[in-house]
Amino acid sequence: MKKGTKLVTVVISVVFVSYLFVSCATLFKGTSEEINFNSDPTGAQVFINGNFTGTTPLSIKLESKKTYTIEFQKKGYAPQTVTITNRVGTVWIILDVLGGLIPVIIDAATGAWYVLDQKNVNAILQKIEKNQQ
Repeated sequence: MKKGTKLVTVVISVVFVSYLFVSCATLFKGTSEEINFNSDPTGAQVFINGNFTGTTPLSIKLESKKTYTIEFQKKGYAPQTVTITNRVGTVWIILDVLGGLIPVIIDAATGAWYVLDQKNVNAILQKIEKNQQ
């Protein structure tokens, strides 16, 4: 086999194998998303699915394939709960289907084709009256 022909064969093989092991959402979006948490007033504690995560303002990456319950708490204020849900991104499914069966399987298995319904979560906390505390 000539050196030029061998190089072309190797390049085509690498491109083909790479194609089989990538999918649109996994490649371009990934399996998590950056979410920003803010509150008025600032400094509220943020609990994600019951676990303390930090205080506002806060940015954190969350897995796209999960649903989250967010609770904001601050002394002297009523707690506020927000739910972040996910959905399958239609664009990712269309691109995967056009790419063949392998991309569909990869994005489904990794959960990369899910998108969270909110990128910014803002809580306006209500002050508790002194006689209600």
